[in-house]
Amino acid sequence: MTVAKTSVLVLDCADPEALAAFYAELLGAEVRAGDGPDIVEVVGGDGVHLALCRDHGYAPPSWPRPEDSQQAHLRILVAADDLDEAEREAVSLGARPLAVDVGEGPRDARLLSDPAGHSFTLAATSPAR
Repeated sequence: MTVAKTSVLVLDCADPEALAAFYAELLGAEVRAGDGPDIVEVVGGDGVHLALCRDHGYAPPSWPRPEDSQQAHLRILVAADDLDEAEREAVSLGARPLAVDVGEGPRDARLLSDPAGHSFTLAATSPAR
């Protein structure tokens, strides 16, 4: 069984509200609250779905130098009820868990790496607003 998924590109930045306004205007989309206090989403027609995440220690990309060069990561959205199955599926395909939340209760995001070592997050979709 394959679990239905969608993906969202997340860009780290110092001011997600300002960057969201830029991308919303550029892409003809709208700004929406994200699934956490430091995440803002840009959503529009034609599959536009981008998230901007506040990074309190943000440094602009230094590419092609390796220091501080990762400024984006993949966040794959899954229905909350399917999160455990999606994690099992990803691991069965070769992903490796990178972090385990030792807190009590359900986890609504799972950090993994792909077979080549790139990190990504499986995250529960937010309820409709």
